[in-house]
Amino acid sequence: MTADVLDDTAASPQTHAFEADVAKLLHMMVHSVYSDKDVFLRELISNAADACEKLRYEAIAQPDLLGDDPAPRITITVEADARRLTIEDNGIGMTAADMAETLGTIARSGTKAFMDRIAAAQGGEGTQLIGQFGVGFYSAFMVAAKVDVISRRAGQDGAAMWSSDGLGTYTIGAVAAQDAPARGTRIVLHLLDDAADYAQAPRIEQMVRAQSGHVPVPITVKDKPDAEGTQVADGTALWTKPKSAITPEEYKDFYRSVAGQWDDPALTLHYRAEGRHEYSVLAFVPETRPFDLFDPDRKGRMKLYVRRVFITDEAELLPRYLRFVRGLVDSADLPLNMSREMIQDSPILAAIQKGLTGKVLGELEKTAKDDPAAYAKLWDTFGAVLKEGLYEDFERREALLRLARFKTTASGGEWRSLQDYVAAMKENQTAIYYATGSDLDRIASSPQLEGFRARGVEVLLLPDQVDSFWVRGAIDLDGKPFKSVTQGAADLSLIPLPEGADAPQAEPSDAVGAFLAFVKDTLGDAVSEVRASDRLTDSAVCLVASESGLDRQLEKLLANAGQLPAGAAPVLEVNPAHVQIAALAALPEGDELRADAAELLLDEARIVDGEPPRDPRAFASRLARLIARATMA
Repeated sequence: MTADVLDDTAASPQTHAFEADVAKLLHMMVHSVYSDKDVFLRELISNAADACEKLRYEAIAQPDLLGDDPAPRITITVEADARRLTIEDNGIGMTAADMAETLGTIARSGTKAFMDRIAAAQGGEGTQLIGQFGVGFYSAFMVAAKVDVISRRAGQDGAAMWSSDGLGTYTIGAVAAQDAPARGTRIVLHLLDDAADYAQAPRIEQMVRAQSGHVPVPITVKDKPDAEGTQVADGTALWTKPKSAITPEEYKDFYRSVAGQWDDPALTLHYRAEGRHEYSVLAFVPETRPFDLFDPDRKGRMKLYVRRVFITDEAELLPRYLRFVRGLVDSADLPLNMSREMIQDSPILAAIQKGLTGKVLGELEKTAKDDPAAYAKLWDTFGAVLKEGLYEDFERREALLRLARFKTTASGGEWRSLQDYVAAMKENQTAIYYATGSDLDRIASSPQLEGFRARGVEVLLLPDQVDSFWVRGAIDLDGKPFKSVTQGAADLSLIPLPEGADAPQAEPSDAVGAFLAFVKDTLGDAVSEVRASDRLTDSAVCLVASESGLDRQLEKLLANAGQLPAGAAPVLEVNPAHVQIAALAALPEGDELRADAAELLLDEARIVDGEPPRDPRAFASRLARLIARATMA
């Protein structure tokens, strides 16, 4: 391209071809790289902010570039009748040659060249700006039938205009001084018919606040060219200020804007990480549960910024079990992909994830130590979600176990830590006992707990679905494994009874033993075993899983999900000292009631366990026969 083609003072616009595979490449850029049309405004504001930053840098050596207009600004003007949207900045500006170089070659970024130049001057340590890939500008063609770029380079008299319909060609030519900004760049979008709503001031104000409200340049929106305009962003970002300069009310207002909630933050985490990777964090733990806490996708809601420009709220900055945390991370050096909508698989992002997760868990642990009452409220609100980490995050399981709180048979309805539990373990107790279920009250009244209560052994009450999974993960605390009270033998005989308590019957009588064998023969494959129980003191029967089987509640969950064959045979445990069992064992061998009693005992255990009888009609018939016999006696 000859020098006269790029002369800023050329008499008339001249047409040139893009230095790329023209229309096909541009069409792919516009319709494939971006999934959300709204991003075009974020991209153009980012470019404008970069232009202001370039001017600030160059004015260090050439202060006269600022002239009598030193304050950076970005002005957005909407013209609804003309279906036109204008974004103007008073930054560094461009010459016609700059336009051909940066706008006429797709994916050649002026910002990237500027950064390279600074890096060379500073021995490789350059500044960080957003527009590193040279493609964001072309997102304007998602909403515009034509784009005009009028610009005047700082310190120069001539101005030029770049214009294109995005179909393969562009024009560059001189423009009269009065039709160009005194300094900087004006981008005029002639909107498509289906993009006319982008010429509405309220829509643009909302987009600016959501996407670019914290760029380092004030942004004003006008509803017509000669209007005074409304300042939508003041060029400051709360998270860049020192904590001592921020009031609680400012934190609260920011939390409500970023979280979309109207409660107060229960915890505020504000810090700047420095060293190998630099980033700022402003995060909040809500006081109440967000409405989407249990969404099936379980995505987090942390926003990612780069140099104060919103990039995405879909980056996994925290593990899913911390998805209730709201806030943002602002990175200065995170690499981005071309569209800025998806983050590259970067070791920098991994380092941010690890550091941020550690900080959040550390803040929760600090609160648990310094303010147990406040932490108890947090656990009451988010404990069910945090426990997902015990199942998913092996690396941080120890820290999460320290954070975990439980209702127990000895807690009186209050939350207890595992450290408290271990400190109160009984003599010869070798395991941390737990009971799972779907309802706290039902778990607390389970017959399987009777023997543990009789010996004063504390049992964790676990009502959340995730509880049935994390306790299975070969997990222990201080060498003490977790053991279900509904699985295997209880082994309670090793734990001494409280002083003055009556000792349970050691072995069943011969009559009871014979009756238990009869019950097993009668029930057949419906149970895997019928045995005398040392965990029952008041109830006659209960169901438990075998030693090698799954916890009863986990069996139910997997069966309901179709991942376990329904009807996995449980163990029927019988209280040999119960008066009912003694009476049944005393019945003559030929008595028909014995067979009915065997079936009724299993159905009784199922009902107490929250399950229906195996055969409701047969259950009703047996019960009717039992009532008839009782009334005839």
